Amino acid sequence: MIRASLVLVFAFAASPALAGSVSVTVADTNGTPAANAVVELVSDVHAELPASRVAGEAIIDQRHETFIPLVSLIRKGGHVVFTNNDTTKHQVYSFSAIKQFEFEIGQGQRSVPVVFDAPGVSAIGCNIHDQMITYVYVAASPFAAMTDAKGRVEFDDVPAGAYHANVWHPQLTPGKPAPSQAVAVSTAPVAIAIPVSLMAVSMSGMKHMHMGKY
Repeated sequence: MIRASLVLVFAFAASPALAGSVSVTVADTNGTPAANAVVELVSDVHAELPASRVAGEAIIDQRHETFIPLVSLIRKGGHVVFTNNDTTKHQVYSFSAIKQFEFEIGQGQRSVPVVFDAPGVSAIGCNIHDQMITYVYVAASPFAAMTDAKGRVEFDDVPAGAYHANVWHPQLTPGKPAPSQAVAVSTAPVAIAIPVSLMAVSMSGMKHMHMGKY
């Protein structure tokens, strides 16, 4: 009986105290699910939060004069490795406020890790092929994820409290505030929907709009 009681005590202590789940759906103004959107839950208070659940590394490949994927998500202090599986050389660069770099990468080569110490968004292009662009979102919060094809993300074991769900997408209008919605997390599951206004632009158009902003 005593052993069973101790097991229950330790199980309770190991579980998150007063934590809940948050489900977020992101769609454009026409109701179309917004894939490749980043949702970041940011605490409204300076409370102690768990360790980041966001990946510490991302790999961005180059194929057919295209960066793959379009959007990568890493935690603050994480890094990105660039690979070149194309048939030509690329010159990768970013002039973003959170990270500036420039290097050449030949066919079949792999870059050294590019570390991102500051949170925010970095737009990355190729000086040789103007249509190429990719984005790295660096999350400061331990709770950040990219929406799936249905425009949804889910966060589990979020400590109870007041948060804002901030949304970023590569087709948001540059210079305008990113969509954000208050979220009260408790032990009961929370589900919210956040509408976003997205522009219909080409990849090269996205590069010209965002390279000066990210």
